[in-house]
Amino acid sequence: MRVSFFPFTTFTLFLACYLPTAHAVDDWYRPPVALTWHWQLDGEVNENYPVDLYDIDLFDSSVELIQRLHTSGKKVICYFSAGSYEDWRPDAKQFKQKDLGKTLSGWADEKWLDIRSKSVRNIMLARLDLAVAKGCDGVEPDNVDGHRQFTSFSLRAYHQLDFNRFLAKEAHKRGLAIGLKNNLGQARALVKVFDFAVNEQCFEYSECHSLNVFIENGKPVLNAEYRKIYVDDADERRAICKASLDQKLSSLILPLALNDAFRLSCQSELSSK
Repeated sequence: MRVSFFPFTTFTLFLACYLPTAHAVDDWYRPPVALTWHWQLDGEVNENYPVDLYDIDLFDSSVELIQRLHTSGKKVICYFSAGSYEDWRPDAKQFKQKDLGKTLSGWADEKWLDIRSKSVRNIMLARLDLAVAKGCDGVEPDNVDGHRQFTSFSLRAYHQLDFNRFLAKEAHKRGLAIGLKNNLGQARALVKVFDFAVNEQCFEYSECHSLNVFIENGKPVLNAEYRKIYVDDADERRAICKASLDQKLSSLILPLALNDAFRLSCQSELSSK
């Protein structure tokens, strides 16, 4: 269980006092193709990687951490789950029981959300406001493919498109960049309103071609691979890294826990050869 640095009530007060004024239209960060990045959602964030962008947890990351990353020249993307309820989050009690669905496979403390719910959407708006207040440059909302999962709700593709476009519109209104997490089936329909893609295991599942639409539109694809063979076998690692760079993807080989136990970057892997 991860513990947030501050209680949600403290952040509510912080928002009321310090929330920046609205950004001008089109005034948000647009990350470039083939940027370097670090992704860490658990444990004390390692601030020492010489990369363009950090992707870290919205709740568990302090304002001071984000400021230090900015001072060192890095952009900061803040992660939160938009499509699932996590019982350890400081705003967990705000979710209505009727909006909680089935447990996510492999994640016993998470439940799918009814993304059609106004209450759920209002909580997500508060999370976007929190991202602004903490100084995040953008957000990575997770679990935005509930229409393809066993959620207990009758979610259709158009419900998912509507929810994801809602998130993108509201992020941009607040001057935040936003990334499309996985959800490859709707990438082409959503590429115009999302600024980058975050994907897991596109090489493992032979799905990277589905993300070409982002590269074609000048938007980066941040990819993570978890297979142990990519850590242990240098030839296997070089093969996917060459393919990644050929496709202009930004690929990392990471532990599934995203806890910085190890980190291998395809850009560093080939540039050092």
